[in-house]
Amino acid sequence: MKNDAVNTILILMGLSQAVSAEPSPELVYNLKGTIVKIHTVTTTGGQGSGSGFVAAENLVATNCHVLGNAIGVNVAARGETYTPVGVRADWKHDVCLLRFEYLPLKPATFSDSEKLTYETATFSVGFPGGAAKPLTTTGKIKALYALDDSHVIRTSASFQMGASGSPLFDDQGRVIGMNTFKSPGANGYFYNVPAKWIKAAMVLPETDKIIKTASPFWDAPLEKRPYWMQVVLPMQAERWQELLAIASDWKKQAPDDPEATYYLALAQQHLGKLQEAQANFRITLAANPHHTSSILALARIARDQDNQSELRDFSKMLSALDNETLESLNLESLKHEPPESAGQSGQ
Repeated sequence: MKNDAVNTILILMGLSQAVSAEPSPELVYNLKGTIVKIHTVTTTGGQGSGSGFVAAENLVATNCHVLGNAIGVNVAARGETYTPVGVRADWKHDVCLLRFEYLPLKPATFSDSEKLTYETATFSVGFPGGAAKPLTTTGKIKALYALDDSHVIRTSASFQMGASGSPLFDDQGRVIGMNTFKSPGANGYFYNVPAKWIKAAMVLPETDKIIKTASPFWDAPLEKRPYWMQVVLPMQAERWQELLAIASDWKKQAPDDPEATYYLALAQQHLGKLQEAQANFRITLAANPHHTSSILALARIARDQDNQSELRDFSKMLSALDNETLESLNLESLKHEPPESAGQSGQ
């Protein structure tokens, strides 16, 4: 890439995105007052737990799957327990609101913007693994996937059972989403439903019983799930021809979606179609200057082609966005360097 193009992309990225600052202890302390632990009793007599947060006066948001098969629900916060009197549910989007007669907890604040950016710092507070006290995890937005009228958020912060329903905050402590599900496998992706769906669920009709009316979109048969879910397993298993087929269908359905273009390029790269792959990685990057996966892919190609100028350019871009990704590239590059000859090492 030419230097002026790199500089333009760096300006568009905004160097303030480079630092993923930890939230202040004071901010986290204040937010913990909005977090609740959810306990359920199931139809089989078992027990379950999850996380939730106060989304509005007397309303607690959580995932509907936390409440699935429950015949009894209560929430705990600051040593007290509370029993809901109603539920508002959007089962398709996995968003449920529990209503209480009197809940003496302060609601969280929602972000007033739907415009999220890749590599923006985020954090969540919840009860992963059924922890006794709320725990904080940090990460960055790694991808935004268009679905219905909003975007599902993928972050680099992992979560486990018990954290479903945890709020996802921006660096100012405003709710932008909710921890919801992960993809299968050891290196799974972690997804959050958007704040827009939570706010929309607040005005849904209320029932006094938990009645499942649909399965969440992420639990549909594989072929009916969004394309951005279908590509994960073939990518992780390195089934590149299968990935190419799925990404091609995705690209036909959503020709302007940068993520569709990225996965198409990734498949092309590993199938030896480097010229096509490079072109599509660049298209993705032009549409989204914060797309670190495309920058990393282009950096790897530049390294393998011994194009030191482009490698420096892409490394500079990574340093402005995600130092961890840059460090992984540098470690890979060290492994690619040929060992010194005996004569050189003896000098």
